[in-house]
Amino acid sequence: MIIEVTVKPNSRESLLEQTPAGAWQARLKSPPVDGKANAELMGLVARHFGCSKSQVTIKTGGRGRKKLVEIAE
Repeated sequence: MIIEVTVKPNSRESLLEQTPAGAWQARLKSPPVDGKANAELMGLVARHFGCSKSQVTIKTGGRGRKKLVEIAE
């Protein structure tokens, strides 16, 4: 499964939610430095979908706020 996630780093809480339009939004506590926000995003997606972190990869957008995240089954 591939989902499109919009990321907001430096938030007060870590949260992954789906908007009424069907898009995914992630709020991350980590700053976008040295891949910390991407690592937190992969952990957050894995927890939300009940899979391991190794099953979650960022396909595109590793350096931007809009990312395509693949969840292996």
